[in-house]
Amino acid sequence: MSKSILAGIVFAALIGIAGTSHAVDAASVPDAKRTAQGLYLTADEVPPFLASHKGRTLFVDVRTPEELAASGVADAVDANAPLVVMSADGNRRPNPDFVTTVSNRLADMGLTKADPIVLICHTGRRSAMAANLLAQAGYANVYSVVDGFEGDGPQARGWKNSGLPVRPANSRRSA
Repeated sequence: MSKSILAGIVFAALIGIAGTSHAVDAASVPDAKRTAQGLYLTADEVPPFLASHKGRTLFVDVRTPEELAASGVADAVDANAPLVVMSADGNRRPNPDFVTTVSNRLADMGLTKADPIVLICHTGRRSAMAANLLAQAGYANVYSVVDGFEGDGPQARGWKNSGLPVRPANSRRSA
């Protein structure tokens, strides 16, 4: 085998490893945070993941507008698509427009169901449920941020507690 072919194989293998390597071991994810696709990121992994996909990823916060107003939004978030909404009686109910909202935002960005989608919620549970809904709707690469925006558990810091950039809910994403 020639050196150039061997070098190409090694380079392709390294790119494949780098493109799929994440700190989250799927076997360590609690049952309540598991997804059908088994694609997970920690909050700390999201910024480099987004940078490595250069505008070809949709980053969605699935928390309610009330939660966003109370605690802010990850600065890198592209859209809010609440998984649940508040009903007139003050109870949460599933958002019937969740998948449609994500689909519309993907189209607005020129992305497809094959492009990566990263979901974040408060602690990683709703983002897992949302990831499963999107997988059922045919989305191929849906990642859940397992430690969420605020963190959950002694080892999970979450976006905010990791010191990652946060903006007020009513402001635009910084450049």
